[in-house]
Order: sequence, then C-alpha cells, then structure tokens
Amino acid sequence: MNLIVEIDGYFENVLIIGKKCSISELKKKYKIAKTRCKDISKFTDIFCRMFQFERLPSSHEIDDRPDVVIDTDTDRIYAPRH
Repeated sequence: MNLIVEIDGYFENVLIIGKKCSISELKKKYKIAKTRCKDISKFTDIFCRMFQFERLPSSHEIDDRPDVVIDTDTDRIYAPRH
C-alpha cells in the first residue's frame, strides 16, 4: 500500500509517493531528513532518496489527493480534509 504526500513549501509544492506509514513515523522521517538538509530547496530530493519515495509527475491525476501534507515552512505535518 502506498502513501501520497504533498510537500508544501516556499520553494516547491510537489506530490511524492512511497510506502505507507503513520503520521508519527512520517514526522520522524521528516526530522531526520531536515537535519541532513542544508538547503531547504533540496529537501524533497533528500527525503525521497533517504526513504525511497518518488516524485509524482506534475501531470499526475488530480484524483490522487495527498494522504498527508508536510508543510516545510511551518514544520506542520497533517492529514488534509477532502
């Protein structure tokens, strides 16, 4: 089962997909990736490389709404209401 995550930040807004995990697990992964990230504009690439997530193409179906949003500006991670 997969998890679709929206990474929302000043530098980019992108959907990524990876192995399903809980929000608390995702928070731990976020903290680990952020400590290894010297330039926040490279966060998505670092996160994907570390935790085997992949970017979804920008032409990806709009129907695939994110299960979780990571807001890199506020460090908030939450399940959006659809």
